[in-house]
Amino acid sequence: MARALVFPGQGSQAVGMGRTLAEAFPVARELFEEVDDALGRRLSAIMWGGPMEALTLTVNTQPALMAHSIAMLRVLEKEAGLDVENAMFVAGHSLGEYSALCAARALTLAETARLLAVRGQAMQDAVPAGEGAMAALIGVDLEGAQQAIDAAEGEGVCEIANDNAPGQVVISGAKTRVEKVCEGARAFGAKMAKLLPVSAPFHSSLMAPAAARMEEALAGAAIKRPVTPLVANVTAREVGGPAEIRKLLVAQVTGRVRWTESVSYMAEKGCDTFVEIGSGKVLAGLIKRIAREAKTASLGEPGDIDAFMKL
Repeated sequence: MARALVFPGQGSQAVGMGRTLAEAFPVARELFEEVDDALGRRLSAIMWGGPMEALTLTVNTQPALMAHSIAMLRVLEKEAGLDVENAMFVAGHSLGEYSALCAARALTLAETARLLAVRGQAMQDAVPAGEGAMAALIGVDLEGAQQAIDAAEGEGVCEIANDNAPGQVVISGAKTRVEKVCEGARAFGAKMAKLLPVSAPFHSSLMAPAAARMEEALAGAAIKRPVTPLVANVTAREVGGPAEIRKLLVAQVTGRVRWTESVSYMAEKGCDTFVEIGSGKVLAGLIKRIAREAKTASLGEPGDIDAFMKL
């Protein structure tokens, strides 16, 4: 079995995330405490008790999702004998790339938490509230999505942000332009177009101010070569050393998340099993649409350990 460990991004958060792990396993509880200490605040209290409005603030969502993923990873390492070095690849969707780097020991937990707090705040600050938007185009391919964008003439940026899976493309940009694309998307093959409940136009050129802030933050970060190869979002290929990791993490803020290509690349290299670690089951669902023969598992709760052992 050739295994990839994959880590979810924004949208998979839920109030209560990670609480059962902390209650059942001291190693998970200690991890959440370490993240709280690194941030200088009780992020775990928001994760476990909400309110949802606070958890969905990008500055909280990003480190929270990472914390849940790495807590589950630590439990799997201790209770199920998981060894990251035995995986063929690690990869993550958007902020999940930071979780993957932490899992592969390229970043320490504390450094990862601090970087994601900066990233979340920088992305939130890049565009005034209400001026940006993202939308999912369902049933359309990349070519059709781009045609819909080109046809929706108007002021403001609109770009492809995520190539999530065949038939699922996410666009991002100025709210009025994104709304106009949604109105005309059916003419280019979309079965449905819906605005996403996000607070900023992530992975678009409007995030350039956030990319500049992340370049500064990453310049001072201690980054090592991953113990397991990372497949990067913006290239859909394996990352080399720390300098390349820094460069691609900056590019990722404004660049497209090439998830379809990333999963296809791992499958073509012989990966036949994808283990999603953290909140939700979004990535497993996307992977089944990209690499149809692959096995998948989503692990985020204590009861999922048995499923992993069977896999």
